[in-house]
Amino acid sequence: MSQATTEERSAAGPRATPTPTRGRAGRLLGRATGVAITLATVAVAGFLGWRMWGVYMAAPWTRDGRVRVNVVRIAPEVSGQITLLPIADNQFVHKGDLLMRIDQRDYAVALATAAARMDQARTDMQNKQAEAERRARLSDLSTSVEERENFAASALAAKAALEAAMAGLAQARVNMERTELRSPVNGWVTNLLTRRGDYAVTGQRAVSVVDSDSFWVDGYFEESALADIHPGDPAKVWLMGYRTVLHGHVQSIARGIGVTNATPDGVGLASVNPIFTWVRLAQRVPVRIHLDSVPDDVRLVQGLTASVEVDPVPPAERRIPPAMAPAPAPVGPTP
Repeated sequence: MSQATTEERSAAGPRATPTPTRGRAGRLLGRATGVAITLATVAVAGFLGWRMWGVYMAAPWTRDGRVRVNVVRIAPEVSGQITLLPIADNQFVHKGDLLMRIDQRDYAVALATAAARMDQARTDMQNKQAEAERRARLSDLSTSVEERENFAASALAAKAALEAAMAGLAQARVNMERTELRSPVNGWVTNLLTRRGDYAVTGQRAVSVVDSDSFWVDGYFEESALADIHPGDPAKVWLMGYRTVLHGHVQSIARGIGVTNATPDGVGLASVNPIFTWVRLAQRVPVRIHLDSVPDDVRLVQGLTASVEVDPVPPAERRIPPAMAPAPAPVGPTP
């Protein structure tokens, strides 16, 4: 059986074996493909890195930004005990809503007294004017010139007293109206510490309201980037807690920051720091960003961290906001 098998193998001819040239070509092709893929990956990475570096260096941007808002500090203009406080902390109020009411009893008495004084002054003025008119119609035989002048002066004094009484009545009405504090803006009551029963003092803050219509973003840009930033340039804002991009535009650029060397000493002289470091850090200047729109799912809060990117507009396409536009030249002949 083994002899037959050997004969069959002999008849089939010699066994085919791979040639050395074909194996070497396959290995070279594999190496070339790997090198090509590596070079392509490096090229793509280099191109993306170059584009990112270009965006980083060309477009002014900063991670040092803050959400800002106007806070209205409301203080009573009359003193008294707080009898009504219909608001709560973080409550939204509309313009004109009642925030608090001060005890009105003393001011109601003052209003009634002022009204009575005005009526009295009016009656006195009418009486003295009638007397002055009667004296003016009499002849020189019945009255003297001096007596006429005295009655006329008394009438004028009575008229002045009436005007003073009317002013006192107006002031009493104003004080009565001031016992009710109303919100001057739409917004949220914040950090409410006032309680019903507290004594409100004239001029001392009682309620603070965050103006909901005044949110903006301050981007603190390095001074080296200010040359490319102009009012009206589009801007993008990223808040730390949200993925949504907020769109806006540059509203204005601050024209002053604090200078340490300009601080005067006790006698008014400049306090100049004698130490000068070789490493010069760029100063940061606030750039005010107006938010064009805010999505409903984004909650703006004073002090939130923001990143800001400004897209500079070519000079030919640049538009200056109305608030920053120069005043028009006068029309007509110059005097």
